[in-house]
Amino acid sequence: MNLAATGTVLAIVVICYLIGMAVKVSPLDDKYIPVIVGVCGGILGVIGLYVIPDFPANDILNAIAVGITSGLASTGVNQIYKQAKK
Repeated sequence: MNLAATGTVLAIVVICYLIGMAVKVSPLDDKYIPVIVGVCGGILGVIGLYVIPDFPANDILNAIAVGITSGLASTGVNQIYKQAKK
């Protein structure tokens, strides 16, 4: 994976993090945030496959997997931030 591909995955993480923050202030229960950001990450992964030339996946299943992993990583980033504040 080259640096451009890493930036692409990082962009999905940031977008999913922002989606998670939006869900947090919505009336939905917080327990749905990982599912929502995972699904959004999968969708963004498929979009990235077709739009971004250096996307780190070559087929749709890997693109979905990269997206879901990136989306779920956004919840991990949130938890690391919360634990570091303590």
